[in-house]
Amino acid sequence: MSMGADFVQFSLTPILIGILAAIACALPGNFLILRRQALIGDAISHVVLPGIVVAFLVTGTIAAIPMLLGAGAAALVAVALIEAIKRLGGIEPGAAMGVVFTALFAGGVLLLEQSDTSRVHLDVEHALMGNLETLIWFQAEGWGSLADPAALADLPPELLRIAVVALAIAVLTVVFWRPLKLSTFDEGFARAIGLPVSVIGLGLVIAAAVAAVAAFDAVGSIIVIAMFICPPATARLMTNSLAAQVWGSVGFATLSAILGYVLAGYGPLWLGFDSAVSAAGMIAAVSGLILGLACLFGPHRGRVGVAAGG
Repeated sequence: MSMGADFVQFSLTPILIGILAAIACALPGNFLILRRQALIGDAISHVVLPGIVVAFLVTGTIAAIPMLLGAGAAALVAVALIEAIKRLGGIEPGAAMGVVFTALFAGGVLLLEQSDTSRVHLDVEHALMGNLETLIWFQAEGWGSLADPAALADLPPELLRIAVVALAIAVLTVVFWRPLKLSTFDEGFARAIGLPVSVIGLGLVIAAAVAAVAAFDAVGSIIVIAMFICPPATARLMTNSLAAQVWGSVGFATLSAILGYVLAGYGPLWLGFDSAVSAAGMIAAVSGLILGLACLFGPHRGRVGVAAGG
């Protein structure tokens, strides 16, 4: 098999899934960061785990709809618990969030360890790191397979799932651009002209949750957490324009996914080690490294969380 055919079979689909997962999380992440709600992305990715485990225990299968419903129910439980802790304990929201999300994530890990997940690929390592390296295209015999209906029918189902979600989030971002922008930068004005600010905020969180669930099965929670924050924050340090920031976040998400996947597979070999490392972990690490460079050298360093211009 030629080098090109090897790439199409073993690397093309994992790289595409990594890119699409990164973009799906980075797009809502832009607005969460500007609203000073960056931790919501982190929180969602923690809450997703127990929701998905409970959905699996109830249905006996890992399917998109039960996973989404389970994660949604877990998110509602988390919100209720946070409110209860805030009111009963009289502590500030950040502390309440920290307690609830870590407790729920730990509960999800314990459930995973105690439940029989041998029938499906769902374990603690999978929950954290995903299974990106295993999502290969068995039927591919080269670039020509992209025009072969029989080969296309054998594409990993995770690719179609994350592609649909990434496209939907991109379309929603374009359609609701003006309301999102106004409610993010000037909530008082947005309310004054009749925009449903609370509904827009809830919609943003729901979009983030859907992105997290779609990405979770393939890439695990580590990438989800990193991509909600690192590419948007990096782009924020490079520009003072919202449109440029959003496009930049897509670019940095794509770069992180490609570089991370290549370095995970070949980096250790170049350094003389025998085996590859986790693609998900390396993608997250690369996104953090790029953010670190932007913090040191970006033209708008020190401005994350400061309102951007148009």
